[in-house]
Amino acid sequence: MLAVTDSERNPRPRRLIRGWWTIPTMLERLRDAQNAHDAGSMAALFAEDYASSQPLHAGRAFVGRAQVLENWTAVFEGVPDFASELVSYSIDGNTEWGEWYWHGRHLDGSAFAMRGVTIFVVRNALIIEARLYMEPVDTANGDIEAAVQELYKPPPAGTS
Repeated sequence: MLAVTDSERNPRPRRLIRGWWTIPTMLERLRDAQNAHDAGSMAALFAEDYASSQPLHAGRAFVGRAQVLENWTAVFEGVPDFASELVSYSIDGNTEWGEWYWHGRHLDGSAFAMRGVTIFVVRNALIIEARLYMEPVDTANGDIEAAVQELYKPPPAGTS
């Protein structure tokens, strides 16, 4: 895979795959809009009736491109140096899975960091549906034993 930028015809990087130029994936386009801090360009990647869900936070589900614009405008205002890294991705038909690392600093200088996975369904070059599994990075540095105790609450050792 070769990354090339042809600024005269297309300012967006393109990839050469088996002799054919391809356009960036939806995930790459989304990342580029995020890193440009362009909420309008981001929202334009979503269908008007886009359906968003966050299975770990059911109350955060919403429908509509307008809410995408509102949400990401707030992100860029609250984290002015927001940076998006697309760690890895996979595409299966019209479904694009992406692993992300989002980071920066809040207006008060405190660190912002989230990691996770998004699953987008794309139709007619627009995101029509997504499931987001993005969570704040835990900086408490608890070890695996503490996590097992907190999450699963096993009985104390020797009390079976």
